[in-house]
Amino acid sequence: MTTKYLVIGAGPVGSNVAKQLAQQGHRGTLLSRSGQGPQLPGIDLQIGDASSAQTLSAAAAGVSAIFHCAHAAYSAKAWQQLLPTMEQAVLSAGRSANAVVVFPESLYSYSTPEHVITEDSPRAAQGGKRGVRTELLAARQASETNNVSVVASDFYGPDARTAHAGERMLVAALSGKRLWAVGNPDMPHSFTYIEDLARAMVTAAQREDLWNSVLHAPTVGPTTQRQFAQAYAARAGAPAAKVSGLSGGVLRAIGLVSPAMREVAEMSYQFDRPFVMNSAKSEELLGLAPTPLSEGIDHTLSWWNATARP
Repeated sequence: MTTKYLVIGAGPVGSNVAKQLAQQGHRGTLLSRSGQGPQLPGIDLQIGDASSAQTLSAAAAGVSAIFHCAHAAYSAKAWQQLLPTMEQAVLSAGRSANAVVVFPESLYSYSTPEHVITEDSPRAAQGGKRGVRTELLAARQASETNNVSVVASDFYGPDARTAHAGERMLVAALSGKRLWAVGNPDMPHSFTYIEDLARAMVTAAQREDLWNSVLHAPTVGPTTQRQFAQAYAARAGAPAAKVSGLSGGVLRAIGLVSPAMREVAEMSYQFDRPFVMNSAKSEELLGLAPTPLSEGIDHTLSWWNATARP
C-alpha cells in the first residue's frame, strides 16, 4: 500500500531515505532549504525552512512518518543553538499529524565508548557535542510524540562525501596519495553503510512495536581505517593505499588555530582506541542484516565513478 512520508533534509541520510521510500513505491516530500535532492518517482522536492512551524505543518499534513535528517554545522555551539528548537518543532508537527518521527542518531551520547557499544549501553555523556546528543535523546524520550532513533557509527556509501570514509579517503586511496587519518589508523572501528541506516529508519517507521526506542542500524564487524582505505584501493584495482595517522594530541594542537579541526579533535577518542558498535539486537528486531563490506564498497565505488569523482 502506498503511504505518504515527509523527509526533512537532502543531505546523505535524507537522500538515501528518499531512495528507500521510492524503491518501496511510496510517495513523499523531501523538504530542504535548497529544494535539491535525488530525482525519484513519487518524491516531491520542496524548498522550505524546517525551523518554521507553518512550513512543517503544511508539509506534514497527511503523512504517516517524518524522517528528520536535517542538521547544523559541525560545532557544539551550533548544535546547542539550533538543534533542540528544531527537534521540538519537528516533534510538534509529528504530534499534530499523528505521525511518528524518525531520527538518525550518532554514538556520541554513549557514556562508555571504551567498551563494545550495544543498545543497552548507558547514554549519559556530558559536555560538548556529546552532551548535546544526550540532551536531544532525553527530550525525545520525554516527548508525547511517537518517535524512534536509529543509531549509526561513522557511515560510508553513496552521497556520504564528508564522512571519514567518504571523499577524502576515496581520493587518497584511488589516487595513490597519502591518507592522513584521524587518530590511530590501525584501531578497530565500526563503519555503517548508509543505505543500511536508511533501510533501518524506514523499517522502524513502519513498525509501531519499535516506536519510542533507540535502535542500532545494522552494522558489520569493525575494521580499521587503514584496512578500509586499502579495501577501496584493492576493489578499484589501484596500488595499496598509503595511510598515516594524526593523533588526538596533534589534532588538538592544530585546533588552537583551526576551529574546524578543534571540533574534530573533540571526538578523537573514537579513533585513538577501539570504537566498536554491536547491532545484533536491533538486527533481530528489524529483521535486517548489514550489507557485507565488500558489497558496500563496490556500491560506493560505482556511485563515486558515475556521479561524484572530481
